[in-house]
Amino acid sequence: MKGVDAIADALNRYTDRLYTVPGFPITELGKLTKAEMVINEKTALEYALGDSLSGRRAAVIIKNVGVNACADPLLQATAQGLIGGVILVTGDDPEAKGSQTAQDSRYYGELAELPVIEPDETTCYAGVEAALEASEEFSRVAMLRLTPQILDGVVSGNPVPRNDRKGRLSDRAWTMNGRVTAAEELYRTMFAWSDRSALNQWKGEPAGVGAAAGSSRIVTVHPLPEQAAGIHEIHEYGRTFVRDHRGIQPPLPQERPQAMEDRGYYRTFCTACPFKPLMNILQERNMAMICDAGCSVLGMTPPYELGVASYGMGASIAVAARSTKVALIGDYALLHSGLNALIDVYEKRLPLLCIVMNNICTAMTGKQPAYDPVPYIRWADPVICRADDELTLKKELVVTDRPRTLVIEGTCPEGSSHETVEY
Repeated sequence: MKGVDAIADALNRYTDRLYTVPGFPITELGKLTKAEMVINEKTALEYALGDSLSGRRAAVIIKNVGVNACADPLLQATAQGLIGGVILVTGDDPEAKGSQTAQDSRYYGELAELPVIEPDETTCYAGVEAALEASEEFSRVAMLRLTPQILDGVVSGNPVPRNDRKGRLSDRAWTMNGRVTAAEELYRTMFAWSDRSALNQWKGEPAGVGAAAGSSRIVTVHPLPEQAAGIHEIHEYGRTFVRDHRGIQPPLPQERPQAMEDRGYYRTFCTACPFKPLMNILQERNMAMICDAGCSVLGMTPPYELGVASYGMGASIAVAARSTKVALIGDYALLHSGLNALIDVYEKRLPLLCIVMNNICTAMTGKQPAYDPVPYIRWADPVICRADDELTLKKELVVTDRPRTLVIEGTCPEGSSHETVEY
């Protein structure tokens, strides 16, 4: 059996949803799995995170340079957490035969503190399932790194049982500092996971990674198992990632994650915020939502606490389309990196209520001017209303069986700032 066939079969067995953006060397893999094509890689990962919040396992199949487009939600997910397993299946092209670069995606594993698995010819099935289990165990995206050598090579091995677990979202009582601290502690325990993984085999020198030959086999390439430190000769495709990371130690134990109660306060919308009528109606209707970056993220904090998760700038639209069906986003975030997702959602006619708070400024960072998004989304036939028009708000704040965009216009009061509320 070819590697691409085994990986495709494994992905179909162990995941519930698959997304892809074609490109060498993973175009065939996306086709074999019948993965849903998405407008770009960032949106695909956001869809997968939405699936995760709904308890589904999801995979995103992309080429190496596509990982760059995923960077923001990829790193944010480490701190924010997830529920169902999500794997980023990255097709690396070490010889740049069909790519703009010879980028080695494993470095994103180090940057985002992800579990990274690079299967060899005997672990294609077990590697996919192990990546999903690791995603759930450590509540973050896992990476499955593939090269043309493993995709085109002959592999062996049989399917393994599917073993769905359950990750967790970061505690909403934690501050951002607390969320990062908790995620770092999970990363520390990931080293022991790699040390004890049965995917790795230790039979002396040299060691092979992926399709590269070797007596010993290293499959959990980030974090590296402690045993790798004793191997001097390592064969791998791409940069010398494994060779250079031998002996890396886990981070030191962290303090207890900081909660807002420990800090003594939480932040919420400005006292005279024009969007409070919107938030009050959402709260009255208990409408769970995905929040974006900017002021919309305050929907996660008291007194509203409606936000289920927030995965970064422009991410709320695609995540919500696969989970809560309600996205709260600001004008700047929409134009920054949310438009692609909105286009994809409308093309696929996915049920979604996209709520845009339009104050024509970046209120979270100092009220720098922003563009009015309305001229750029007229194709979406948005409903536009004033922030104080409660009659229209009550009528339009509903989820239907199609995508809808509601633009709410308000002006931030001069000299206003987010309210700090003591515990």
